[in-house]
Amino acid sequence: MNSPKKDGDDDVPVKDPVKYGELVILGYNGSLPTGDRGRRKSRFALYRRAKANGVKPSAVHILNTPQDTKAVHSRGQHSISFTLSRNQTVVVEYCHDNSTDMFQIGRSTESPIDFVVTDTSGGGKEGEDPSIAPSTISRFACRVVCERNPPYTARIYAAGFDSSKNIFLGEKATKWKNPDGHMDGLTTNGVLVMHPEGFPEDPKQGLWREISVCGDVYALRETRSGPSRGKLAEGESSALRDGSLVDLCGATLLWRTGEGLMRAPTLRHLEALRQELNASRPQCPVGLSTLAFPSLPRSHSLEERQPWVYLTCGHVHGRHDWGQRSEGVEMPGEGEVSTTRRECPLCRTVGPYVPLWLGCEPAVYVDAGAPTHAFVPCGHVCSERTARYWAETPLPHGTHAFRPVCPFCSSALSTPGWTRLIFQGPID
Repeated sequence: MNSPKKDGDDDVPVKDPVKYGELVILGYNGSLPTGDRGRRKSRFALYRRAKANGVKPSAVHILNTPQDTKAVHSRGQHSISFTLSRNQTVVVEYCHDNSTDMFQIGRSTESPIDFVVTDTSGGGKEGEDPSIAPSTISRFACRVVCERNPPYTARIYAAGFDSSKNIFLGEKATKWKNPDGHMDGLTTNGVLVMHPEGFPEDPKQGLWREISVCGDVYALRETRSGPSRGKLAEGESSALRDGSLVDLCGATLLWRTGEGLMRAPTLRHLEALRQELNASRPQCPVGLSTLAFPSLPRSHSLEERQPWVYLTCGHVHGRHDWGQRSEGVEMPGEGEVSTTRRECPLCRTVGPYVPLWLGCEPAVYVDAGAPTHAFVPCGHVCSERTARYWAETPLPHGTHAFRPVCPFCSSALSTPGWTRLIFQGPID
C-alpha cells in the first residue's frame, strides 16, 4: 500500500500508523498508464500524520482596502478570502487544530497538494495535452479533513489552500452569507459527492450533491458552473462513507475507509480467482485452443491466449477471423472500444467482439465473487454484483449530464452495461 506523502514532506510514517482510508481514481485499473510516481498515482492512502496539520476557523475580518487584506495575509495564517466588491473583502482566518489532519487534492503539483489528480478520459488514459484540452479540474480542488481519534471521521470540503495558505473566492465566484453570519461559497466547476447506502454489502446509490468551501451540502446547480447555488440539503453531511464518490469535474474518486478496505478483496485474492478460472481450461469453440487470462498486475497488450467475447450474447472465444461483418478497430488495447461487428459462431448473434481484461483495482469490487461478467462495451471482467452496481451508478458527465462508466477504464457503458460470460470447458 502507499505510504503517506513522500517528496519533501515532514510527515514521516510512524510504525503501524492509523489508516483513515484511500482515495482511488476511477478508470485506471490499478495504476496510471505511465506508472504511479510520488504524489501522482491512481490511489492515495491517507494515514494519521506524525503531527496534526488540521486548521479550523478563528477570526473574521471585514476589510475595505487592498492594504488591509495584505496585512492579514502577511500573518502567515491559513485564510479564506471572499471578495464582495472592489472595496470590500471578508477574510476568515484559520488557526491550528490539533485534533484533525488535512489532505489536499488538486491538479497543481505545488507542495500543499498531497494527491495530484489530472483529467481522466474515457478509456483509462490520462488527460490529453493541456494545450489541446484544457483541464476542468481545479488546481486546488478540495481538501479532506480527518479526525485523529476514533471513529476517524473524514469530511470533504471544496477548494484547497494554495502555497500562500489562502483560498480566494473572487468577485464573480458563487458566495453568500449564511443566516448564522458565516460566509461560504462554491468553486467554479464544483465538488460533487454521492454517498451510497449499505456499501458494499447491499449498496444503494444516493443523490449527487455539491459540497461548499465550508463543507455544507447543497442540491446541484442547474449546470455544473452555474451562478446560483442549489438548495441547502438539510440534515446531510460532508462526512465520507465507505464507497462515497467525489467528482472533481474531470476525474471521479472513490473513498474506501480503512475498515472497508480490510473487508475488500485484495490483489492476491483477484490473482487466485484468475488462476482458478485459468485452471478450468476454458476453450475457444472455433480454434479449440485453451484460453488464459494474463497475470496480474494487468498486461498492457494482447496475448495469444487472451479470451475474447461476443458482447451481445456473452460467448467467450479466442481471437479468430470468423464472421466479420464490418471494418473497425480490429485489435483494441485495454480500455479501447472495438467497432468491429461479428457473428457469433455458436448462436449467430451479431455484435461487438472484444478482448476480455480482468479488473485489477480491488477497491471498486463490492464483493469477492468469481469473475463471471464483463462490462459493455470495454470488456473488463469482474464479479456479477460489482458489474451490476457500477452499471446502475451514473457519474457526472459534462455540464449537467450523468452516465454510468466502467470503473476500470471510464468507458461509457451501454444499456444494460454488462454481459454474463459463457465459457466453454475442455472437450476431453
